[in-house]
Amino acid sequence: MLKFRRGNKKQKQDMPSKKVTRYRKPISFNPGVLVFLGIFVYIIIMVVSYFRQTHITPYEVKLGSLAINNTYDGVILREETVVTSDFSGYINYYARESEKVNAYSMVYTVDSTGKLAEMISDEAEEGSSLSNESLSDVKNSISDFAVDFKPENYIDTYNFKYNIEGTVLKLANTAVLANIDKLRAENYADSIDFGYAPASGVIQYYTDGYETLTPETITPEQVNREGYEKNVLHSNDLISEGDSAYKLITSELWTVLIEIDEERAESLADTNYIEVRFLENNYTSWAAVSVLRQNGKTYAKLDFNNSMITFASDRFIEIELLDNAREGLKIPNSAIVERTFYLIPEDYLTSGGNSGDQGFNRESYLEDGTLSTEFVPATIYNNADGMLYVDESVFKVGDYVIKPEDGERYPISKQASLIGVYNINKGYADFKQITVLNKNEEYSIVKSNSEYGLSVYDYIALRGDSITENAFVYD
Repeated sequence: MLKFRRGNKKQKQDMPSKKVTRYRKPISFNPGVLVFLGIFVYIIIMVVSYFRQTHITPYEVKLGSLAINNTYDGVILREETVVTSDFSGYINYYARESEKVNAYSMVYTVDSTGKLAEMISDEAEEGSSLSNESLSDVKNSISDFAVDFKPENYIDTYNFKYNIEGTVLKLANTAVLANIDKLRAENYADSIDFGYAPASGVIQYYTDGYETLTPETITPEQVNREGYEKNVLHSNDLISEGDSAYKLITSELWTVLIEIDEERAESLADTNYIEVRFLENNYTSWAAVSVLRQNGKTYAKLDFNNSMITFASDRFIEIELLDNAREGLKIPNSAIVERTFYLIPEDYLTSGGNSGDQGFNRESYLEDGTLSTEFVPATIYNNADGMLYVDESVFKVGDYVIKPEDGERYPISKQASLIGVYNINKGYADFKQITVLNKNEEYSIVKSNSEYGLSVYDYIALRGDSITENAFVYD
């Protein structure tokens, strides 16, 4: 047994030793991962590129007009003459207010005893009534007031009250005066003096101190009705010799003066006539318009030659200027920019190159110092009085251009600016000059189809300050 064990041991010693190695799985290639990484990197690049690019919001140019607040409060100025009384006593009127009277027609009486007032009162108690025509006039006055009444102008109710009272009393006075024989029979006629119109005109029974004012003498406070007082004249008032009896409007010509801002004044500078709507009755009329500057204020002076009698009893009036009919290309104000250009006389413009483009012959030096002339194409942005507006990027101050005919040199130095927008129809920014006809806070109306301007359905950059000339537009 011992030999066997020894032999077995030796046999084990003679056997070669073996090392145990851990199994490693071979690396396999997965195309999907590579594709995913590529897409991820592409997305990162596009996002970064997107935020680094200037993105332009397009705006399509269309025809339109502006919603401008064209409502104004104006003051009425007319040829008015205040007629004073030659007598003292109780005055009674016989001509209707806003009625046109002829020269030397009777307007009022002055009763030194007051008996005439008593007789008028007695006539009323005895059931004296108005004629159908007179009653119709009163009804129409009440109806017109009811239609035009505004709660914010409640003070007009008192003026209406006085006017109706005066109208009714004048009509009653006329009925009494028609019975002049009764006055004589009761020995009243000798105490009554008669007042006659010195000239023809429209009669009014109020004064307010504005009768002698003109557009050149009126003050800003008077235009804004500061401290305005209307003195209504009534029948049966006790007056003295020299007091105001009534006034006459002696001309059909009249003026409305409204305060405007400088922007509005500029829009009216080239306008001779303008249509006006009177908000009191919704009537319209044409007025000759002019701009007046005085006392630090700017006014529009509107001269009319009709409808004076309709507003004879008014001193202030609310009107609307109807000039929104001037349509044009409607663009947002945010698109408008201002650019500076070099000015070059149009005599220096020529054509050259293989394409026949317009441009200028610019004087330049070659590498060897030799003076030479090269043709430089240039875009013309405007032509004003023979001076061409040329992009600043084409030349620099100190350059010379050569006249084609005689070789005369012109130094590049003069500059001027234009307002315009960037047209993006072709995928890049192209400056186009505009002429603004009207504007409000958000939009402007510009002239269409001008030589260097815009046309309807053009696309422009919504924000002009977000792009530069010739910049590409990214979708």
